[in-house]
Amino acid sequence: MSLRDAADSQVRRSTAHLTRRDALRLGAAALAAGPFLRTRRSFAAGPEQKLRIASVGVGNKGRDDLECIASAPGAEIVALCDVDTNFLGSAQQAFPKAAPFRDYRVMLDKLGKGIDAVIVSTPDHMHGAISLAAMSLGKHVYVQKPLAHNLAELRAMCNAAAEQGVVTQMGTQIHGDQSYRTAAKMLRDGTIGKVSEVHCWIGRGLPLPAKERPNRTDKAPATLDWELWQGVAPEEPFVEGFYHPFNWRMWRDYGCGMLGDMASHLFDPIFTGLDLKAPLTVRSGGPAHLRDTFSPDTEVEYTFAGTPLTAEMVKFRWTNGEFKPDASRAQLPDGVALPDSGSFAVGDKGVMVLPHWAMPTFYSNGKPMDVEVKSAGSVDHYHEWVAACRGEGKTGTPFSFSGPLTEAVLAGTVAGAFPEETLAWDSAGLKFDHAGATALVHRQYRDDWRPLGV
Repeated sequence: MSLRDAADSQVRRSTAHLTRRDALRLGAAALAAGPFLRTRRSFAAGPEQKLRIASVGVGNKGRDDLECIASAPGAEIVALCDVDTNFLGSAQQAFPKAAPFRDYRVMLDKLGKGIDAVIVSTPDHMHGAISLAAMSLGKHVYVQKPLAHNLAELRAMCNAAAEQGVVTQMGTQIHGDQSYRTAAKMLRDGTIGKVSEVHCWIGRGLPLPAKERPNRTDKAPATLDWELWQGVAPEEPFVEGFYHPFNWRMWRDYGCGMLGDMASHLFDPIFTGLDLKAPLTVRSGGPAHLRDTFSPDTEVEYTFAGTPLTAEMVKFRWTNGEFKPDASRAQLPDGVALPDSGSFAVGDKGVMVLPHWAMPTFYSNGKPMDVEVKSAGSVDHYHEWVAACRGEGKTGTPFSFSGPLTEAVLAGTVAGAFPEETLAWDSAGLKFDHAGATALVHRQYRDDWRPLGV
């Protein structure tokens, strides 16, 4: 029997459990008792018991997440799920004892009681639906960055995590690297004083396969269930090489552009070190997103409320591609240049420059600062999540931390649709002071695909 036939067979067999199956499929409208299924936490085991993990999205980065998490002490991979049987079959060879599925809803319905935790490493547009379904059943979740495709799903995910009391982690493995941990600690220690501005950048543009959807339809390969791949997104014809398996990030229906791809990493040590929360305002310098894709080059400026570690207000600028950071603000010595990608924070005592994946350096008025850069050490981001799920310690990027960070990322993607307009963001009310921008807080869902609680 093929994997596709097996998945179809699983769907037919699942009719015996229609009530819970419908809850996972239909979302909040199917739940008469409230927005989330009330369940007991799925894992409270002793050290001799394994954490039973299901992985949804097992190709490319998903495969890396799967293998890194599987290597953690106490981890056991019990289920694999992917809409592409090439990815699924390859993962099954590596984990032959794990049950294969193509549809995460069937997997949760069939194996729900046998799963303690779920990895979500799909394209961005499915993060919310899958993680909300898993958390509604009391499962711990590891979700790739950015946490969600839109602000409404993000808020629902953070609410669900808090209500269910599950262990969460956003997939930003650099959070555990010594470079980012050291930078965050030195910010917290006041090495450069109170910070008033931050610059983050990536030195490349977003590659676009096309500026708009091609006017053609290709036959999806037999290995790919295109209907399941689209999931919550509007129905569109399959086009070879334009969406799956790599180019989905460029399309507004499926990804979050360069901000979603890289800002989740680069914002991390700044949010960690300064205790920043959701932004107050956001403004895009343009150019505007295209109808179907994100602009390949972006400039986004934020303001954040101050914290005890900052000035009363923090100015924050993101750039990529043709837009560059303002090196004149970095107080660099002659002959020293900013890295191709990274960040710098300006304080009242000096400046911290943090290359992406390298240790920070410190400058003041064109000279190196006389400070000791002592490594804060590294932590295995993946093993940390498994240990926390087993009741040992905490995660570094729980939704309580990564939710506000992702709010900033997604607010920036919204602002890109309205260049040169300063948008005030009401985080508590989940709205902008701009009707068009507020409309983008949510997305339109296909029938039967609205996520739980959204």
